Amino acid sequence: MRCVVLQPSYIPWRGYFDQIRRADVFVFYDDVQYDVRGWRNRNRIKTERGPRWLSIPVLSKGTRLDRTPIRDIAICWDRDWARRHLSSLRHSYGGAPHFAQFAPELTPLYENRPRMLAEFTIELSIRLAGILGVTDTRFLRSSEIDRPEARRTDDLLAILERVGATHYLTGPAARSYLDEESLSRRGIAVEYMAYDYPLYPQLYPPFDPHVSVLDLLFMTGPAAAEYIWGTDARR
Repeated sequence: MRCVVLQPSYIPWRGYFDQIRRADVFVFYDDVQYDVRGWRNRNRIKTERGPRWLSIPVLSKGTRLDRTPIRDIAICWDRDWARRHLSSLRHSYGGAPHFAQFAPELTPLYENRPRMLAEFTIELSIRLAGILGVTDTRFLRSSEIDRPEARRTDDLLAILERVGATHYLTGPAARSYLDEESLSRRGIAVEYMAYDYPLYPQLYPPFDPHVSVLDLLFMTGPAAAEYIWGTDARR
């Protein structure tokens, strides 16, 4: 049984959804510390003036955000960021071939004015995975998995053992820090992703592979999955 453990992110890139599809169980790692300048609350889209960040403002509540679990990060509603994000997407992708088809499926999630960041980004990622045709993956949150307090590899091991994983799938960057031997001793094999995706039509050349999956979805529509995992239905 193949498992992926990844922090929840805002409208991630296509490699994130490739991991979701390949996993039997996908665990949103929501009880680790929030990384302030990471991908938890922001991502990039293409615009006619170049790449642009869409960032969700969060509340600090007088505490250091980098010492706060992702699950406890609340969204700041002092300004209507959701309306602005939807407006930015409409302005940048309104002319894309499939914007009118898929934008209405996402709009209600923004209009619900979500309170917690993880609640929103997880629900949005699951919705996008479904749109891309991923139906067999089981989703969990690490905060729902009972396990002893531990750090780094030991905590990962505890999660993998609790869900019954036999294979752990992760990105290539993990080679530099992952203790593969510890996983192997527990009977868990490690598999690394190879991110090698084809180009697809984009607005506003040149091609930029490091943007949200929304760029791919709005441009290629029902064919989006072919630009992630191809036409092969196997995992």
